[in-house]
Amino acid sequence: MRTGIPCIFNGQTLPLGELPDFAGEEFTYALAGLLAEGKRACSFFAAGEAGEKHLYAVCADDAEGRLYAIRGTAPTGRFTSLTPRFPQLHLFEREIYEQSGLYPEGHPWLKPVRFPGIAAGKQGSSIGDLEFFRVAGNELHEVAVGPVHAGVIEPGHFRFQCRGETVHHLEISLGYQHRGIERTLRGGPFTETPFQMEVIAGDTTAGHMTAYCRIVESLYAMTPSASADRIRCLLIELERCANHTGDLGALAGDIGFLPTMAYCGRLRGDFLNMTALLCGNRFGRGAVVPGGVGFTLDEAMAAELIDRLGNALEAFSTATGLLWKEPSVMARFAHTGTLPREIADTVGLVGPAARACGLTRDIRQDHASGFYRFAQIPVSTHDSGDVFGRAFVRWREVAASGEFLLSQLSQAHKGDKVKDCGQPSPDSMAISLVEGWRGEICHVALTDGAGRFAHYKIVDPSFHNWFGLALALREGRISDFPLCNKSFNLSYCGFDL
Repeated sequence: MRTGIPCIFNGQTLPLGELPDFAGEEFTYALAGLLAEGKRACSFFAAGEAGEKHLYAVCADDAEGRLYAIRGTAPTGRFTSLTPRFPQLHLFEREIYEQSGLYPEGHPWLKPVRFPGIAAGKQGSSIGDLEFFRVAGNELHEVAVGPVHAGVIEPGHFRFQCRGETVHHLEISLGYQHRGIERTLRGGPFTETPFQMEVIAGDTTAGHMTAYCRIVESLYAMTPSASADRIRCLLIELERCANHTGDLGALAGDIGFLPTMAYCGRLRGDFLNMTALLCGNRFGRGAVVPGGVGFTLDEAMAAELIDRLGNALEAFSTATGLLWKEPSVMARFAHTGTLPREIADTVGLVGPAARACGLTRDIRQDHASGFYRFAQIPVSTHDSGDVFGRAFVRWREVAASGEFLLSQLSQAHKGDKVKDCGQPSPDSMAISLVEGWRGEICHVALTDGAGRFAHYKIVDPSFHNWFGLALALREGRISDFPLCNKSFNLSYCGFDL
């Protein structure tokens, strides 16, 4: 443990009085020291009223399963950017400047992340008034795609700098939705807060809601039962199976391999229907609640789930097994959108995208909480870093999650919920990490003197991984973008908070 910097564990609360308050360059040195030791940034943000803003950073030590939290001030309204040395911070620092006005001196590309100034008419009337990175040279051209797309898809702009088919640079601009979820959470939790948490990313309801509930439970000193914790894990793993299955089918569709596409489209629905059988909603709405879960899993329901799950996993194995046996599929997957392990680590990738590059980064193992402390799921990795690696990791994760689900459903369950245990912790910081199907979900809450949310920070795994997609396209073909994009399958709404 670094001297003067407290460490806590996933799901715990720390009094703000125990956080060291670094001033100016001392904060920069402290954060740089943590990152130089091999820790990585889970969250980095500014909070506070005008003129009294503090910088907060949460760094993870995956080897030891510890979290380090630091706080600092920027007396001059400026702080030294660490992005040139630690690129994993580049979006965090841009967001800090955009939201708080604290200026990261030396940042190489200080462009808005979500364009709130445009919405307020302060930085131009349209996104076209903003600068895009340009690569100069003979025969170079730009290809602009979006934000309006030819399909049912959320808004995002992709600017390619190309020579012929070869992509030399891709810049991804998001932030068109201006959802404002984090702002609405201040002063909470409110009656509507759980509903907002469930739609941070609609396909990750169980993941984000579990992260939020662990924040509340930590602040209120609530301890869910082992049965409730187990059921939450079942929901998270069903969510993982459904989305990975859908992604494998979509990848097959992108290259015109219709058998796997058709089967996986149906099987995704089967996994979603299992969640509906559990709680009445295919996406798990209302299933995870502070203190436990909102339903009971009886023996008859568990038996039916075991039967459905066994059939779905068998069909999944058959449908996806076709992929690895077809030379034309392997020719399109292999060596497409390759991202080396060193780059993935440098930019802070998480989830299957990181594990496909050989990184063994998984919250269920590194920072286990809830029932994952007692029932481990093997971490699935590959070392190719390409579309094949990202598809193969998803395939292995469905098998591992399926085995976990079958083993846990064979045991007794009771969906109970504990009641509030008193007043929330005032003037505190609570941190919660959950391994969602896309990767690490991080929620951080700061409370005021009454124990209400003074600030609530959400980091969806897509926040870490969009830049990874841009790097995976470098020196590749622009025609490979749809396949590479689907192999990451990142969230727009989870980013546009």
